[in-house]
Amino acid sequence: MRELTFVEPGRLEWREAEDPTLEGDGQALVRPLSVATCDLDALVISGRTPYEGPFAFGHECIAEVVEIGDAVSGAAPGDLVSVPFQISCGECGACREGRTGNCTETPPIAMYGLPIGGHWGGFLSDLVRVPYADAMLVPLPEGVEPAAAASVSDNIVDAWRTVGPMLAERPGAPVLICGGAGSIDVYAAAIAVALGAERVDFAGGRDDAAELAGRFGAERVEGGFPERLGPYPITVDASGHHEGLACALRSTTPDGICTSVGIYFEPTTPVPLLEMYTKGITFLTGRVHARPAIPEVLGLIADRRFDPRPVTRAEVDWEDAPQALAERLEKLVISR
Repeated sequence: MRELTFVEPGRLEWREAEDPTLEGDGQALVRPLSVATCDLDALVISGRTPYEGPFAFGHECIAEVVEIGDAVSGAAPGDLVSVPFQISCGECGACREGRTGNCTETPPIAMYGLPIGGHWGGFLSDLVRVPYADAMLVPLPEGVEPAAAASVSDNIVDAWRTVGPMLAERPGAPVLICGGAGSIDVYAAAIAVALGAERVDFAGGRDDAAELAGRFGAERVEGGFPERLGPYPITVDASGHHEGLACALRSTTPDGICTSVGIYFEPTTPVPLLEMYTKGITFLTGRVHARPAIPEVLGLIADRRFDPRPVTRAEVDWEDAPQALAERLEKLVISR
């Protein structure tokens, strides 16, 4: 089979690889149909991460089930499924508590599309093995197009976890998004609006991202990242910048919740810990636990409360993936 391989910054190419096979009766083989780029992919391709090639690329997809083991009961050949980017067994203590990103039956940070936590392949491949099919695979609802839901594997659920649980506890609460140059910031704004936040303000980020967030119903805050805004009971740092992180933290109300999805590869400037302490702010960071959130997001899409398609900057043909990824460091969906 072929798999798209990240070779070095700015260079990806199709390479032949051995076909994956079932290695247990609880496993499945899937054929990715639509693959979305993750916000992290742009950093990898441009050489701004510590990850070095070669490795199989891609970790957000909708796929078709091709083959299943004898013990698999939740999927059948021909089914369309969302495949979470993290590998999780569904049975260990962490998985049963919903912490699938820290499954204890797999190496730490086991995932598709990056050379960490083992070698699981990438979704820009002809076939991919899913080791825990019943635990991992989520059926695509009828009427939802694969290209629309491709990013549910990671970026969209990452956005949902910043606002969804909080708005369930505080219905209608206003939300602040400190944006960056990716897609999670816009997804978070759109989902907050869809879930009934009384106001969603969008600070920082690229002009086109802020404009897109506005199309979903968010209000732009002019002037970049001030020292503080609001305050807001729910704040999100999706900026990837020290100023955005500090603004989100300082803009959080007493007993409010600030979630950061930024990956800071270098040490950050001092955060306002004294202010956070005196306010009793809850600060959440770390990787999303993707699998439990996928049905929540697919439900929003199926109910037409949230349409992620406007966030995609371009849809690209499968064969054009190497050049498109190297040249366009933005949200893409690559489909067969």
